[in-house]
Formats: sequence, C-alpha cells, structure tokens
Amino acid sequence: TTVCGFAPPCPRNLKGGLQQLSAVSSIEKDDVCTIQILMSDTGGGHRASANALRDAFDTLYPGKIQCDIVDIFTEYGPFWPYNDYPALYKIMAEYSFLWDWFYHFGSTPFGLVLNEFLMETLCFDSFQKCIGRPSSSTDKRADMVVSVHPLCQDVPLKILSSLDTNGETRTPEARTTPFVTVVTDLGGAHPTWFNKNVDKCYVPSDALYQCARDRQVDPSQIVQYGLPIRRGFWDQSSGKEKKDPKTIREELGLDSDLPTVLMVGGGDGMGGIVDIAKSVGEKLGAGSSTPAYQMVVVCGNNEKAKTALSQINWAPGVKVNVQGFVNNMDEWMQASDTLVTKAGPGTIAEASICGLPCMLFSYLPGQEEGNVPFVENSGFGKFSGDPQVIAETVSSWLASPEKMKSLKEAALNAARPSATLDIARDLADIVFAAKLKSKENAKQLVRVQGRG
Repeated sequence: TTVCGFAPPCPRNLKGGLQQLSAVSSIEKDDVCTIQILMSDTGGGHRASANALRDAFDTLYPGKIQCDIVDIFTEYGPFWPYNDYPALYKIMAEYSFLWDWFYHFGSTPFGLVLNEFLMETLCFDSFQKCIGRPSSSTDKRADMVVSVHPLCQDVPLKILSSLDTNGETRTPEARTTPFVTVVTDLGGAHPTWFNKNVDKCYVPSDALYQCARDRQVDPSQIVQYGLPIRRGFWDQSSGKEKKDPKTIREELGLDSDLPTVLMVGGGDGMGGIVDIAKSVGEKLGAGSSTPAYQMVVVCGNNEKAKTALSQINWAPGVKVNVQGFVNNMDEWMQASDTLVTKAGPGTIAEASICGLPCMLFSYLPGQEEGNVPFVENSGFGKFSGDPQVIAETVSSWLASPEKMKSLKEAALNAARPSATLDIARDLADIVFAAKLKSKENAKQLVRVQGRG
C-alpha cells in the first residue's frame, strides 16, 4: 500500500528493485568505482541531491566509490544560453510567467522534440568532453553516470552509446555504460526527466511513478523510495539518540521554551518573504506584553530581505531571529514547531522527516505546482499566497495542541528518511556489477589475445 503519495520502502527485489546480488564482495580492495553525477545549479535541489548521494556512498562504502559531480551546462555549455542556465533560472523564477511559458511549452510534443534536436545539434560535442573526461582520481571515464537533472537524459544517453561503440552509433540501445536517473522533484515533474532507455529511474512519489509510465518507462525500470536528502536528516531514522528540541534551541541561541515558527525563503530567498514575515510576526506578537512565540526567518542569499527584517521593531509578544544562508537546516527544523516555506520538494521532504507542519506560500508553475496537493492531501499543511491568511493559519495551528499533533503525525507518516541510503545501495550494486563485468571482459580479451 501507499501512504500520502510515497510508497513504503520496497524490498530491493520488488517493484523495480535490483535482482542481482551485490558484487561488492567481488571487487578487489584497492579497486575504486567511479560515478559521474550530472546536474545544473538551476535551483538548489539538484546539487543538494548530488551531494547527498555522494555522502551516502562515503558512509556506506568508504573509499570504494568516487563521485564526479559536474554542472554540465555551466562548465561545458558551448555558448549562451546553455552556459548560463543558472542565471536564467533565477530570472524566470523571479518572473514566474516566464517560467510558466518556458516549462509548459517545453512539455509539448513539439517542445520536447525541439529541445532534443537543439541540444544534440549544439551541445553533443562539448557534453561528450564532459562525460568522456577522466573521473575523480582515475585516468578513465566514469564507470556509471547518474542524472539528477531533467535536461540530462536524452543527449547523455546518446553520448554514452557513441563512447561505448567508439563512435559507431548514437543509438541509446547500444550503450553498455550504466545510466540511472534520480528524479529530484516530488509532486510533479517535467517530461524530460523520463527516458525509457535508462537502466533505472528513481522516483519519490506515486504521481511521478505515473509520469514515468506515461513516458513509456517500464515498471521494471522504476524504483520508488523517496527523495535523496541531506546527511543531517538521516539520523532522524537511525537508532542514534535524538537531541531534545529544547537543547537544540539553546545551542542555536533561541529561547528553549517558546513555540517556534521557522520561515524559509529557499536558498535564493525568493517568494515575498518580507511581507509574510511581517504578517506572521504581527499576528504572533499581538496580545502579549512578553514573548509568547519566537520566529526564525532564514533569508538564504536574499541580503535585502535580511537587512529589511533585521531593522523591524517587532511586537513584544514575539522574538524574531533573522538568518541569511544556513548550512544546518536540519538543526533549525528540529528546533521548530511549524514551517512556513515555498513549495520546494527537498524542503518538504526534509520537513516531513522532522514532523513539521508546512504552510506553503509560493511555487514555481509546473514543477512545484504538484507539491501543493501533495502536502495538502497528505494532511500536513496548507497553501496560501496571502500573508494575512498565512498568519491566521499558522497562529490557529499553534493555538491548538490537537491540531498540531494531527499535523505532526501526518508529516511523519509521509516521511521517507531512508531514501538516500536506499538509492545509494542500489546504485552501488549497479556500479559494482558493471565494474566486475568490465574486469572479466578485459581478462577474457587478454586470454584471447594470448592464444592468438
């Protein structure tokens, strides 16, 4: 059965899980497998997912797997606009109507064909330099390629086929180097994420499982675990003793006894966070001459928002802590009682692990739009773009212990804290098996040449 759009972790020989036994025991101690992870910094989630997988490999197989994480567009895009995707993303995210048009046009049959044609025509040679480059500390290209970006399927698959056949063909079916997609969206995803020629496609939700099927990805290729998330959130599911939220608040310089609202504008600080923070702060601070609540506002890289919020004289009933970009979001979430945030997939997945009710205030059209019903239907949050409605909703939650308990239980029910490690184990099985096969083929070639 599935709960809240996530499937429970599957036995690894079921629902697209791997059939083969792990080949790790057959890899020599001094042998290192290499994995190239393709991404682009169009939003913070792609690099965060890549880093999470790298950290999982380091934890599970120390010294056995090396990762080469590359922003293929910024580093190898042949010219504008391909080599400037992150900057263009920020512009379109700020003016969402641009993103809306770009996203939905690119989802049409004509848009998909046009994008693949242009990328293969204009980027094939430069991207081949990326995928063919020596990986990590070795002098050979990667043993496996993993994509955590929607635009890193079609052309990379053709490049691998060309490399594997010494340029004889670009037909994806000729490829022998393993290629895997790890989808980093949640409630909705662009069609370019899904290519039927991949070895495995990892999806986090029922909605994306169906998206993959709609793009003719076979059920045997699809594995549903959850989103890869940052290392700091893995301990939430382990046997490791958890810190009390009061202790974490003290370590962060917060009042240990006050109910805490965490407000996050994303790594780029987008989404009208100043007006929302003002409304929530006014609502929480009203009616008390001493602090009854505290609010933490994480502005990311939005220095203007940080400066503006730091200069406000807040009502006496609320304490406000304004932060810029933070690297310990797991601690801030564990210290909080509820979260106000844009509908980013990674933030939602991490919040669910911490049992945080989510008040969503913005989303990118298309890719993040499906995250709103995901949260609302799962029962651990609401959406509104109106600062007053947001303030009223959060205040009503905090005023009702029964409501907070229900929201927290729903969030934890939707959580998939083991997803990163589950995905990493599967990927390790694939690359170890590929490495072993490559060595056996090389030995066979030597024997044949020796007889000749």
